[in-house]
Amino acid sequence: MCGIVGYIGKRDVAPLLLEGLQRLEYRGYDSAGIVVTSPKAAGLKMVKAKGRVRDLEAKVPARFKGTTGIAHTRWATHGAPSDENAHPHMSADNRVAVVHNGIIDNAADLRRKLEADGVEFLSETDTEVLVHLIARSEAAKLEDRVRETLRVIEGTYGIAVMHADFPERIVVARNGSPVVLGIGEKEMFVASDIAALVTHTRQIVTLDDGEMATLKADDFRTYTTEGTRTTSEPTTVEWEAASYDMGGHDTYMHKEIHEQAEAVDRVLRGRIDDRFSTVHLGGLNLDARDARAVRRVKILGCGTSYHAGQIGAQMIEELARIPADAEPASEFRYRNAVVDPDTLYIAVSQSGETYDVLAAVQELKRKGARVLGIVNVVGSAIAREADGGMYVHAGPEVCVVSTKCFTNTCVAFALLALHLGRTRDLSVRDGKRIIEGLRKLPAQIEEMLKQEEDVKKLAAQYADARSMLFIGRVRGYPVAREASLKLKEVSYIHAEAYPASELKHGPLALIEPALPTVAIVPDDDLLEKNRAAMEEIKARSGQILAVAHQEQEKADHTIVVPKNEDELDPILMGIPLQLLAYHTALALGRDIDKPRNLAKSVTVE
Repeated sequence: MCGIVGYIGKRDVAPLLLEGLQRLEYRGYDSAGIVVTSPKAAGLKMVKAKGRVRDLEAKVPARFKGTTGIAHTRWATHGAPSDENAHPHMSADNRVAVVHNGIIDNAADLRRKLEADGVEFLSETDTEVLVHLIARSEAAKLEDRVRETLRVIEGTYGIAVMHADFPERIVVARNGSPVVLGIGEKEMFVASDIAALVTHTRQIVTLDDGEMATLKADDFRTYTTEGTRTTSEPTTVEWEAASYDMGGHDTYMHKEIHEQAEAVDRVLRGRIDDRFSTVHLGGLNLDARDARAVRRVKILGCGTSYHAGQIGAQMIEELARIPADAEPASEFRYRNAVVDPDTLYIAVSQSGETYDVLAAVQELKRKGARVLGIVNVVGSAIAREADGGMYVHAGPEVCVVSTKCFTNTCVAFALLALHLGRTRDLSVRDGKRIIEGLRKLPAQIEEMLKQEEDVKKLAAQYADARSMLFIGRVRGYPVAREASLKLKEVSYIHAEAYPASELKHGPLALIEPALPTVAIVPDDDLLEKNRAAMEEIKARSGQILAVAHQEQEKADHTIVVPKNEDELDPILMGIPLQLLAYHTALALGRDIDKPRNLAKSVTVE
């Protein structure tokens, strides 16, 4: 994996592909490559480079002309970053080129068979088997050559294929990894993410698993891998090219942190029903009778989405009084879980394409479960697979580490919890209380962001730490987990999150002046318990940074957060910790938008 872009039309293709790669670089950035041709060309021309897109751009010669091309930014799975392992991969005769996201599970077996037939491999990647299989096919049509190859492939893929004998077309296919077509005026685009397309078109077609497409300059057609034609009508995406600009900020992460007030306003807009102190969530496809029949809620996500799910589970239990819990989707899908017909399953993913979450959804659907999706990207795979759900309307999130989408997902869970609660036993008075709290959120977020300079000074003091401990109780624990993840992701400082109640059961052994502790201390019924935990740390000479609703005497420093309703406080308490992670990384000179070893949309296991 991780970023695919392609074009066929009349324009000079190389600048278009390089621009698309730059917009996709947040998805993968250890190497990049480009292949171009045209109907008048003698064959395919390719350039590849280890490193960033700028390194590729520097290697592309001035006379690198073509009107058809495919390109890729890579996030390594098979083989270290190198020129040889970069995509596209090309056949020995320079006639076939392939870019690929996903993992070919049976690549080793196929590679051995091909090598036994005399094929020489030039890379360590699993993708290269696709090139050789397509090149060796004797089918008359490129589509049939690709189809033959896919029949022997086991695993996931989003691919784009070019062949020198068919310069007027690009063939693409999808199974578990996103492929999006962009429909232009006598030109066609393909990408793994709409970010690469919105500069040129907002008319898109999203392929389903098991679907292929042939792109020509003035036409496209879609069909299954068995060859049956499918009907795919273009839809209009709501995001514009300007949404992907930095807007005067130094990094996308900084921009996206500062967009949160506006983003929260978007997720609330049009959904609040003051008359009945509830919300309108028509996309759930879950009427009051269905909602009352739910006996348990299971939330599945990965990384930040999992942490948002933990906050969501607590809100659902508190407001709807339905037992709820969150679990990593990557674990759930492999543990042969009992699927209960009275359980409502909720899949959470920013991209809507996270492979582990999507695979869990597909397994649940196979077993007859009701599944809702909470995603940010309209038309994404999870949105299409689920029985219903909610879009969080955070807008494009380009930085690899998630900030505004996490916050909007938590707000979406608050809306869902309120909806479920009001169909059950939550009173009108409590419904009104939560709605008033939700409406306060944008202004309170703005208020917190005004403290950025103070947080920046704190970050400078803690940037030398080799490790940090994050603690919280009940509502505060998922906040601690997400804050710990943020710091790890963007600053590379080791961080660990623990329930504050578990300090005495092991972690106190770590406490010393060199290990700062970040304590999440909401002003709720556990305030004194949290203060007692800080007492234990101070008794062992530990440093404490508290995130609280009032100054904490036992803390060395306190970030004061505006008070909202108890149930909604976790949404606000995570925001200054995003700033802390950001400014710690900035002080350490990290590549904030593109942390090492990470990719934005994880479409492989």
